Amino acid sequence: MAGCITFTMIKPIAVKKGKTGFIISMIMEKGFKIVALKLTYLSKEDAEKFYAVHKGRPFYESLVKFMSSGPIIAAILEKDNAVEDYRKLIGNTDPSKAEEGTIRKLFAESIQANAVHGSDSDENAEWESNFFFPLRERFYSKKDLI
Repeated sequence: MAGCITFTMIKPIAVKKGKTGFIISMIMEKGFKIVALKLTYLSKEDAEKFYAVHKGRPFYESLVKFMSSGPIIAAILEKDNAVEDYRKLIGNTDPSKAEEGTIRKLFAESIQANAVHGSDSDENAEWESNFFFPLRERFYSKKDLI
């Protein structure tokens, strides 16, 4: 499975502004296959669990508050070299430093309100995918991923 999936969330600010269709189109145009997708909501408790790795950092509380402020789109994406390719597509966490044409450059407001989340490793892609999606909600094209 290594290298074939990544996880993304379209964050509350991008959902609120109606940018989900544009973002999903960009993802698909870059050759990613969506194998799981849902509109959902992170409760405060879910956001705390999902971002537990950042607990104790100065931005943790505001991140939890922001991520539980409205609906999100969660998705598992499939493609060879998925994590690295998706990180290129979304761009730098700081939209002012992101390359032109990246999702964060186009749709982000700030480092925290950066429009999308993307896994930073194969291990995190698997953990994050498992956080949101049971196996019955996944539709892999590669049989060896199941």
